[in-house]
Amino acid sequence: MIGTFVNVGTIIIGSLLGGLVKKIISQRINDALFNAMGLAAFGLGINAVVQNMPNTKYPVLFIASLAIGGIIGTLLDLDGRVGRLTSRGGGDDPADPDTEERSRNNRLGQGLVTGSLLYCVGTLSILGPVQSALYQDHTYLFTNATLDLVTSMVLASTYGVGMCLAAGILFLWQGSIYGLTLLCGSFITDTMMTELSIVGGFLIAMSGLAILNIKDCKTLNFIPALFVPVIWCLLL
Repeated sequence: MIGTFVNVGTIIIGSLLGGLVKKIISQRINDALFNAMGLAAFGLGINAVVQNMPNTKYPVLFIASLAIGGIIGTLLDLDGRVGRLTSRGGGDDPADPDTEERSRNNRLGQGLVTGSLLYCVGTLSILGPVQSALYQDHTYLFTNATLDLVTSMVLASTYGVGMCLAAGILFLWQGSIYGLTLLCGSFITDTMMTELSIVGGFLIAMSGLAILNIKDCKTLNFIPALFVPVIWCLLL
C-alpha cells in the first residue's frame, strides 16, 4: 500500500498548493480555468472511448453498463445526495439561498466527480495496486502520483482546496483493488481494462459537458456503470 499512500499524499499536497493559487487569481482567470478543465475532461473522455472501442469484445456492453448504472444511480439519487452533502458542508446564505455560496458548493461537487474519475479511471491507477500487491512493485503508482500531483494542482486552482476530498475516494478505490488482488490474485484482465476504460471515458466526457454548462448529465448517477464491466468479466 506504500504506492497508494504516496499517491494520496501527492493529491493532498497538490490540492493545498492549488487552493492557495485560487485565492490570488481574478474571476476572469478562474472562468478561463473552468472552461479549460471542461474542454480537457471532455477531450480525455472521448479519447479513452476512441482508443478502446476498436478493441472491445462486447460492443454492446458499454450501452448496457451506462443504462444499468444510470438506473441504479438514479434510484439511489447519488447526485442529489452528494449535492446536499457539499451544500451542508459549505452552508447557504440564509438571506439569499441562490447566492455565490451555493454556486461554489455545486462547483465543488462537479470538481470532486471530475477529479475522482480522472484519478481513478486509468491504467496506472488500476494496474498499480495489482502490481503492488503481487510483486511489491510500486512503479505504476509512483508514476501515477507524479501525474496526479500536477492534475490536483490544476483542479484545486479551479475548484478550491476542497478537492482534497478526492484523495479519500482514490484511497478507497486503490485499496479495494489491492485487497481483492491479495484475495483473488490478478483478477484484472485486458478485456476488463478495455471495457472499463470505455465506460469511464463516457463518464469523464459527461463531466466535461457539465463543467461547460452544455448538459448536466448528473454524472454521479452513472458511477455504478463502472462496476458492470467488472462484474461481467468476473462472471465470464
